Parts: sequence; C-alpha cells; structure tokens
Amino acid sequence: MADRRRWLALVTVSVAVSLIIVDSTIVNVAIPSIVADLGIDSTQVQWVQESYTLVFASLLLVLGVLADRWGRRRMMMAGVAVFAASSLLAATAPTGGVLIGARLVQGLGGAMILPTTLSIINATFRGRERGIAFAVWGSTIGGMAAVGPLLGGWLTTDYSWRWAFGINIPLGVLILVAAALVVTESRADEQRGTDLVAALLSVLTFGGIVFGLIEGRSLGWWTTLDAAADWWPLGLSPVPVALTVGVAAGVLFVRRGLRRARHGLPTLIPLDLFGIASFRNGNVAALVVSLGEFGILLSLPIWLQNVLGYDALATGWILVGLAGGSFLASGAAQALTVRFGAVPVVRLGIAAEIVGVVGLGAVARPDSTWVTVVPFLVVYGFGVGLATAQLTGVVLADVPVRVSGAASGTQSTARQVGSALGIAILGTILFTTTAADLDARLADRGVPDAAREATVTAVVDSAGGAIAGLEQDPATASAADDARAALTQGTRWSAWVAGGFLLLGLGATLTLERRPRETVTVAEDRT
Repeated sequence: MADRRRWLALVTVSVAVSLIIVDSTIVNVAIPSIVADLGIDSTQVQWVQESYTLVFASLLLVLGVLADRWGRRRMMMAGVAVFAASSLLAATAPTGGVLIGARLVQGLGGAMILPTTLSIINATFRGRERGIAFAVWGSTIGGMAAVGPLLGGWLTTDYSWRWAFGINIPLGVLILVAAALVVTESRADEQRGTDLVAALLSVLTFGGIVFGLIEGRSLGWWTTLDAAADWWPLGLSPVPVALTVGVAAGVLFVRRGLRRARHGLPTLIPLDLFGIASFRNGNVAALVVSLGEFGILLSLPIWLQNVLGYDALATGWILVGLAGGSFLASGAAQALTVRFGAVPVVRLGIAAEIVGVVGLGAVARPDSTWVTVVPFLVVYGFGVGLATAQLTGVVLADVPVRVSGAASGTQSTARQVGSALGIAILGTILFTTTAADLDARLADRGVPDAAREATVTAVVDSAGGAIAGLEQDPATASAADDARAALTQGTRWSAWVAGGFLLLGLGATLTLERRPRETVTVAEDRT
C-alpha cells in the first residue's frame, strides 16, 4: 500500500507542476481575446504576460529553501491554493489592472509549487525509482508546454478566454484533495535560522536580472522607448538600471553568504551544496541548455499563425507533436538510463533537441505545411523529455534530502534565468532579422523610405500580426509576401541560434561525470 501511495504521490505532484506549466503557455493564445474584451493597451498586454514570470523567477530560490523548513507538502498545497484563488480572480477580472494583479499572485503560487514538487520527489523515491520519477516529471514539463497552446486555443475559441484561467480552479481542488491523501509530509530535521537579508537580496538579484532580460526589447536596452515613457522619467532605460541592481544584489548575496559561513552562521543556501560536483556542474549545464531549450516556442507560434495562416487551435494541434515526443521519451528514458547511465542520456536528449531545432530552421519556408514541421517537433520533444528529466536527476542525485528544497529552488532558478536570457536573445534575433530582411526586400521593390519604415515598424511591432491587413489591400499585397518571407527568415535564424545554444549546453555536460548505470544512491542515507 505504501508503494502504491508513493506512485500516486508522483501523479499528484506531476499534475501540480502541469498546472503552472500549462498556465504559463496558455495565456499567450488568449491574449487577442483579452485585448478585445477588456480593451487593454500594449503595455498592459505585456504585463499580463510577464508579471507572472517576474514574480515566479524572483521567488523560486527563497520558497524552495523555506519549504525544507516549513514542510514540503504544506508549501506545495499552499501554493496550489494561492494559484487556484488567483486564477479565480483572473477569470473574473473586470479590468486589465485586476488581471495583472491576479497574474502577480499566480507567480507567487507557481514559485511555491515548482521547487517543492522536485524536493518531494527527491525525498520520496530512492535508487532506480527516483530516475523513473524524474523522467515522469521532466516529460510532464515538456509535454504540457506544448499542450498549453492547444488547450488555450480550444477554450478561447469555443468558450471564453476566462476559462483559460478558470480551468485551474477545479484542477487545484483535485490536487489539494489528492495531496492531503497520498503525499507524505517531509521537512529538514535540523531547523536552522533563516537569513532574511539574504532572502531579500536573492529576490532583488533574480527579479532585477529577469526583469531586465524580458523587458529589454520593449523598454529599450539603453535608451527609454515609448513603452516606458509614461511611467519612467529618465532618458536612460529602466532595463540597465534593473540589471545593475540585480548584479549588485547578487554580489552582496554571495559575499554575505561567504562571510556568514566563515562565522558559523546559517546561510540561505547551504554553501557546501556547491562542493558537490554533480550539483555545481549540473546547474551550469542546465542554465546553458535553457538558453536554447524553449526559445523556439517564442517564434514558432508567431510563424505558424502569421506566416502559414493557421489559427490558434490549429497551431496548438501542431505543437502537440512536441508533447508526443516528450511522452515517448518518458517511456524510454529509464531503460536508457539503466543501460547507459544518466549523463549519456542527457547528452542524447540535447543532441535530439539540436536536430529538432536545426531541422525546423532548415524546412521553414513561407509555404511550409504542418507535414514538414511536425516530425522535427517530435524529435525536439523527444530530446526535451530525455534531457530535462535526467539532467534534473543528475543535479539532485548527490544532494542530501534535508536540503532538497534549497537545491531544487537553485536548479529551478538557474533554468529560469537561462530561459529568460535565451528568450531575450532569440527574440531580439527574430525581430531584428525580420526587420532587416523586410527593409531590404521593400527597398529592392523601390518602396519609398517613409512607407518602408512604416511597414517594417507595423510588422515587427505586431509580431507579424499586421501581415493579414497588408494582404487584404491590393496595393500592399506584395509587401505582405515580403513580410512573410522576412518573418520566416527571422524564425530560421532564431531556430539556428537556439541550436547553437543547445550545442554549448551539450559541451557543458562534458563537466559531468558519467554515473554508474544504476542510479547513484550516495545521498540517499544523508539527513
């Protein structure tokens, strides 16, 4: 019975992590309907999408640490309750301001859930079973990242954008009931003090860095753009200010931790964690891999809808190929790990991701169809399913259970920072390449400078949404063809650079020791 309960607990934490992964992808599909219903402006649209990410990334580390002391199941259940309650607020939001506030609270709930699901798995499973559990967890993340747009497209098209948030409420209730019944509570036996100053510094560090990375293109990397002019009084953009604050806070965080450790005082993160080679090197590899791992999910939906002409629901169905590949990987991951070891499987997964994204870049054409796209999405998803789970397992393999929350929070934060940096770079490449290519094509047609600049600005600022309007006017139909070709070129380069980042990530795994074929149990008896 106890064995069955552990596997039911795995199902419960997997559904819990699905809640936040689906929500983070489902909102992008619902944005056009939200704009039409609430009448929000472009600045509010941006904050609906990014307020969640900002809070989520800022608090992962702190809440992972607190879960070790407060109780991992208790923290996860509190996070699910916060997430469900804020989803209710979002689903009934009468204004854009209320919706943004709800998204901020959702970020808090998500940051309470993600690291605790990992630490619960680390505390519940041992040996080979831990590898299976991490495979299920990792495949869930990869699969749900692709299912989110499909679910969002269906709910938005057939019902209302409000159900994109409302669906979290019954799911949250089910998770709370299941967690109370099958998830065993665990916490660190040794209760150490909490360094509140370090906690604040960590929030400033990751909040400042992530804000700067995700807002750079819209607010200006150096000079303030129009999007920030209404609320930011300086000519210097808030982005370099935020990045400077983040880096400075990070330096103070590290110095404070080292000083307190020398004097035998408790630190927010046990610094001896970084003496564990698999944890230290695995986090570096995870951060580098994250630079390219999900960046393609930024450009691909834009290209599918605005160049190939698929609607939101059809785009969601195409992206299910990624989910299918990820779920296939969940069945193969453990067998491969037992046979070859976790690190070779991580490398195989990253190699499959490289093949997938480079292949997508190679087949991208303005007249492509889903038939040419889906096979590479399946390969990419298969790689994500292998690499995400097993790399997480490698990072946490030698971590003592008593600090698994802190370790999980660190691992999740490394991935979030890498993802934010990758999206910032790949987004810049996507739109910069599109703008340059479109400008050159229009110049070749002899389009006057003013009209050329207006067309390029409209296409780039709308992320390709203006192409449909250009096509409807016979006078600008040729410009629409040029815009489709330019956005395709931007998508191709975005995919190829993502492949380059993944290649760097593959290189980073060379610092990982090849582990024995059976899952390592060094840390299992530590408390």
